[in-house]
Amino acid sequence: MKWLTTTLGSSIGKKLLMAVTGLSFIGFLAGHLAGNLTIYGGADAFNGYAEHLHALGPFLAVAEFGLLGLFVIHVLVGLVLFWQNFKARPVRYAVNRSPGGKTIGSASMPYTGILILLFILFHLSNFSRFFVDQSGTTIYQIVSQAFQSPVYVGLYVLAMLVVGLHVSHGFWSLFQTIGLNHPKYMPAITVVGLVVSVVFALGFGFLPIYIAFIA
Repeated sequence: MKWLTTTLGSSIGKKLLMAVTGLSFIGFLAGHLAGNLTIYGGADAFNGYAEHLHALGPFLAVAEFGLLGLFVIHVLVGLVLFWQNFKARPVRYAVNRSPGGKTIGSASMPYTGILILLFILFHLSNFSRFFVDQSGTTIYQIVSQAFQSPVYVGLYVLAMLVVGLHVSHGFWSLFQTIGLNHPKYMPAITVVGLVVSVVFALGFGFLPIYIAFIA
């Protein structure tokens, strides 16, 4: 176990942990978006998707809290790395430069990570069966009622834009961390990362708009 604590205690180890947890989160977002798209099929399709998940019983609870734990670790380790980098260079350069060019996504990673974590907790408190009494109602009814509030619709859309911004840099960064930063591959990986971030932002962000104004 000493090698594990030594590895995770190093800067490289922390970055690898960030990459693994970040990749897990991207995988979860992809699966979650695919499931949520069933809402376009109507109440029966969306409720059927939810029932399949609930049929997993305790495995669903383990998955939900496990993913939440991974993201908490992701945010905390990211903040530690951010603080270590800040302490190593307390005086900012007059001109900010980075090998790949600094972007809004890369510059805002610590802040968007915290905002996403707060939104996840808020989201779970409104939709998770572990926090919401769903007796007598379907998940479609709960979601539809929640998105009757313009405030919630606006908050959800903004949160999904933050997710897209975070993923736009995180996708590229995790591949760099695991060593796939060859000039031959990185341009394609960067483009794929941008596409994935746009798909997440639009895919999730349009759902509340559809439910509130179209469905």
